[in-house]
Amino acid sequence: MSTSPRRRPRQFLALTTDTLPARAYLGLVAVGVLVLFLAPGSPYAMASALLTAPLSFLPVFLPFGAATTEGGAADIVAAALYGGWLLLCALVNAAAFGALARRPDRTPSARPGRALLTAAVDNWPARLYVAVVAAALGTFLYAVLLSPDPGFAGIWPILAAAPLSFLAVAVSAPAEYALPWLGTLVFTAGVVLAGLVNAVLIGRLARKVGGSPLSRG
Repeated sequence: MSTSPRRRPRQFLALTTDTLPARAYLGLVAVGVLVLFLAPGSPYAMASALLTAPLSFLPVFLPFGAATTEGGAADIVAAALYGGWLLLCALVNAAAFGALARRPDRTPSARPGRALLTAAVDNWPARLYVAVVAAALGTFLYAVLLSPDPGFAGIWPILAAAPLSFLAVAVSAPAEYALPWLGTLVFTAGVVLAGLVNAVLIGRLARKVGGSPLSRG
């Protein structure tokens, strides 16, 4: 049974605040935003963007963001747009945590782990996200394995699977130093796992807001 379109915004907002994980997450984001204002030059100033990833990195491809430096009114408009975008990203992620904290929808015969992972592929929002991560990772692998100049191809899977993809970078760095092919393998596996976590969160949110499951088939 799907949720009524009129009730979906109310259901979404309820997911952002009615569970402890969602409230704790919003608290962390609030601390990150406070650090951003109090110490914009600090290494921790990126905390708010990392905590609201991967959606928070979308402005990299849009004509607004924290890096806009036109001055005057342009800076104010850019800051307002970016702040509003961070707020929306935080609400989406909080709702995803809230959906994950609720009991998974599954048949009596389904194993809990399998029921949780199914959320990554049985609805269109999660499928679309998986396709984006796969395309970014495919671009990276092509650049590294077949292109004479890979450049900065690794940035695309990092942004697509953030924030856990940054852990993949940290874990793969020692392996890359020892054996380049091993570093590529570890990084690829880390991005796959990071993307899977995000896809599960997206799928769980899609189920709770739009029905369980969405657009099966």
